[in-house]
Amino acid sequence: MTYRHAQKTDSVEIHPQPPFRLDLVAAALRRQPHNVVDRWDGECYRRVMSLPAGPVEAAVTQTGGTDAPVLEVDVCGAEADALKVQDEAARQLRRLLGVDVSLTEFHARAAADPDLGPLALRFRGMRPPRFPDLFEALANAIACQQVSLHVGIMTLNRLAETFGKAGPGGSAFPRPDELREHATDSGLRRLGFSFAKARTLLRVADACTLGELSEAALAPLPDAEAIRHLTALRGVGRWSAEYALLRGLGRSHIFPGDDVGAQRHLAAWLDLAGRPDYDDVQAIMRRWSGYAGLVYLHLLLYRLQTDTL
Repeated sequence: MTYRHAQKTDSVEIHPQPPFRLDLVAAALRRQPHNVVDRWDGECYRRVMSLPAGPVEAAVTQTGGTDAPVLEVDVCGAEADALKVQDEAARQLRRLLGVDVSLTEFHARAAADPDLGPLALRFRGMRPPRFPDLFEALANAIACQQVSLHVGIMTLNRLAETFGKAGPGGSAFPRPDELREHATDSGLRRLGFSFAKARTLLRVADACTLGELSEAALAPLPDAEAIRHLTALRGVGRWSAEYALLRGLGRSHIFPGDDVGAQRHLAAWLDLAGRPDYDDVQAIMRRWSGYAGLVYLHLLLYRLQTDTL
């Protein structure tokens, strides 16, 4: 990456492995157009990041095409011209946007598959995005449980605007220690969380702040053991655990099988007679073993496109 100095704003270049399309990755991150944390205006992806030096906004645009991509990143805010701040912003963006993930083997396998091939080609350049940390992945799962995605994102917006640090252009997603220090059951309920979800979110914030729940501890565990570890926390169910492993830890072989929307779109994509249940989904995904989470993310983009057509 290269750096170009400017007053209180500095630019970083990131070179993803091709193929890469920022519009598709941004869509998979934001999921809804009213998302105020992950923002996209048709050309530029923006997010306020809460860094040790203070909140900064990263604005990302893509130059070059799908097969020769370059990401131009403008970092704006206090200390934005500090090399350490630029490096941390770039590190978070590489994770968020999945720029270092190679999908060569996935595309080779998809090319020979009559069902997966057209879907992979349609969304060629998508990468599996990841939330910046395990806490944000779990908070997203908790907020979006058993409600529409529209309602879940609205609730997360209010959470960020109430408890996240304000930066240029918006608010950062709150860190678990910030939530633990300032949030209460009643305060979270006013934002739209149910009583049970509020309690679960606070438990997760406590566990992450105290080091009882961490990405480093989960990383070496097999899937089943990691899921048991997560679901041992009261209020975290199987869907939330699998969602966190996919979108927090980057385990792109995991398809969160309890996702009703994903079940519905899997049925539409494969022309199934009815909506598959969890066991049905797992059986279907054996066909794409090792890539089930990528199928899930491709179906998310399919869902976002078809729901707006």
